[in-house]
Amino acid sequence: MSQLEVKNLTARHGLLTAVRDVSFSLDKGEILAIVGANGAGKSTLLRSIAGGHKSYQGDVVLNGQQLSGLQAYLRVGSGLALVPEGRRLFPQMTILENLLLGAQVGRKGSWSPERIFEIFDNLEKRRHAKAQTLSGGEQQATAIGRALVTNPDVLLLDEVSLGLSPAAVDRVYAIMPELRRNQTSVILVEQDLSRALSVADRVICMLEGQVVLMGKTSDLTRDQIVDAYFGLNGGKLGGRQHV
Repeated sequence: MSQLEVKNLTARHGLLTAVRDVSFSLDKGEILAIVGANGAGKSTLLRSIAGGHKSYQGDVVLNGQQLSGLQAYLRVGSGLALVPEGRRLFPQMTILENLLLGAQVGRKGSWSPERIFEIFDNLEKRRHAKAQTLSGGEQQATAIGRALVTNPDVLLLDEVSLGLSPAAVDRVYAIMPELRRNQTSVILVEQDLSRALSVADRVICMLEGQVVLMGKTSDLTRDQIVDAYFGLNGGKLGGRQHV
């Protein structure tokens, strides 16, 4: 049985349908990349799965538990954690305080604030620095750490490399093997196609709120993905490929 199932999810911003009838599943320990141009609906999809954006219709099922209708904090307690675009740290709190806040969820697991400082050793010397004083890379590492200390079954990473230096992005992506070893499943929204494809087991490409391409990374060519990314599939949105 799949760890996470998203079934016919539709989400709106007022009269605009931002996510349209999206369905996919995620196996334990799998890394799924969701790619697409700006405005494709990727971030709205992640927020809808996490409960931060109310879906119009559809279901989200985690480990057999129906999450649809549950508030976001209850979904965190069930094993779903989102690192949102923009990080959304508490700026007047220190790195350690932000991590301790995430740990209050109380789920059992191997992730703790001290382990975050081991994985992101650039945070160790700044553990008592307020979040508002951190660099972009330090903020992103702290945001990922805050999500990890909830000991999630599924980690949602939204625009993980946006605005970061190449060195900071390298540091963030270096944790992917650790997540895979811990059997933590990951949904990764990423603008950097090369980065996404380098770590993902499967890829979904979205265009105008719909899934237009889906498959194993090893079975799809870069040209196929780029064509779907820009809608170069004969002008049709329905050209899905399921692998």
